[in-house]
Amino acid sequence: MKSWKAGLLALLLLAAAGVRPFAAAAEPDAVGNEPANPVINGRVAVVIDDLGNAMDGTEQMLQLPIKLTVAVMPFMQTTKADAEHAHKLGRDVIVHMPMEPNRGKAKWLGPGAITADMSDEEVRKRVEQAIDDVPYAIGMNNHMGSKVTVNERIMRVVLMVCRERGLFFLDSRTAYKSVIPKIGRQVGVPVIGNDVFLDDVYSAGHVAGQIRVLQKFLESHRDAVTIGHVGPPGKITSAVLLRSIPAMKRHTEFVRLSELLP
Repeated sequence: MKSWKAGLLALLLLAAAGVRPFAAAAEPDAVGNEPANPVINGRVAVVIDDLGNAMDGTEQMLQLPIKLTVAVMPFMQTTKADAEHAHKLGRDVIVHMPMEPNRGKAKWLGPGAITADMSDEEVRKRVEQAIDDVPYAIGMNNHMGSKVTVNERIMRVVLMVCRERGLFFLDSRTAYKSVIPKIGRQVGVPVIGNDVFLDDVYSAGHVAGQIRVLQKFLESHRDAVTIGHVGPPGKITSAVLLRSIPAMKRHTEFVRLSELLP
């Protein structure tokens, strides 16, 4: 009887001190692989660029078991089909707007690109046409664009159209001196920035390394955006992501890009 009373007294004292003796650690799941109550340290939005042209890895990316955002290029052979399919799967759809780079081949841009020599009227027309061509688009990001995204005149026109159409903008950060955040604040368009490119080198080892960079970034940041691609790295990136998702879910919440809007 005395030992029973002593145990009860100890529990009461612990409770009074705010200690939960039976909930100190998360319970393992039935298999023992993951905690049943994972501690979420941050949120990440995975954005997949270059949809719209029946590129390798498109279906594999769309079927990843996470919330996802897809950037669809306008005026391509599967632009509408990819956007509609992604929307039906509950993915965020954004316009992947081709913009002139400092270096690169013109054919990489695709049709309807914005170039630095265009007038304001030409830029506006191309942005409006691109938005009209991508069903269910709620945002936009730049495809290439290291030359255009540092140009205040052009980006002001682009972002004014986005504001008029109710779109946010994801700065892919292909240029260190991008003016997108500055102009976005001035014209009142929500702007989000990319944090990590997953597959700027086309190898599984590099993609896995970039996922580690992303995880390290989340140790000191609440939210993160990471960009991968269909096309040459498509099947590589989708396979590495698929393998990495279970472990990442222990500490990371996958969200659509729109969930990170300020």
